[in-house]
Amino acid sequence: MSATAVGVGRELHIVGFQVGRETYGVPITSLHEIVRVPEITAVPDAPEYMEGVINLRGKIVSVIDLRKRLGEKKVNSSKRNRILVVEHNGRLSGLIVDSASEVLKIPASDVEASPAALNEGGLNCVTGLGKYRGRLIVLLDMTRLLDLGARQIAPTASEGGSDSRRSAAGR
Repeated sequence: MSATAVGVGRELHIVGFQVGRETYGVPITSLHEIVRVPEITAVPDAPEYMEGVINLRGKIVSVIDLRKRLGEKKVNSSKRNRILVVEHNGRLSGLIVDSASEVLKIPASDVEASPAALNEGGLNCVTGLGKYRGRLIVLLDMTRLLDLGARQIAPTASEGGSDSRRSAAGR
C-alpha cells in the first residue's frame, strides 16, 4: 500500500522488528503471529538463508532467516530472536528476526517512497521509509521478499548446480 493510497490523516499500522541495527516493518495485515524460535528441521539443497521448516500446530511452515536474507554479516542467535509468521498466497512462511517490537502507528504523511537506489539492488522489497520518533523504519513488502525467495529456490531444487541460481537471480 503506498502512502498516497492511504489518504491524508490516515495511519499505517506496522509491526516493527529488528534485524541487526536497523528497524524494519511490515503491515500488520500480513502478519499471522509471532512465535519463539523452536527446533527447525533443515531442508537439503536449500539456499543459505533458508533455515528449514517447523511444525506450527500441525502446519508445515518454511522458515527464512531474514537476517541472512538482508545481508547481515554476523548472525547471532539469542533468546530474543523471534519468527514472524506471515501468510502469503495461502501459505504460511516464517521469518527469523533479531527481535520483534511493538505495533507502530505511522501517519501516512510520514511515509516516503523507496529511493530509486534501493530498488536497483537485488531484493527490491523495500516499499518505503517511515519516520517514527526520530528513527527511520524500512518498510518491507512481504510479497516481493517471499516471491523472490520462491523464484530462487525452485530452479535450484529442480535443475541443480550453481548456474541455475545465477539464472534465477537474473530473472
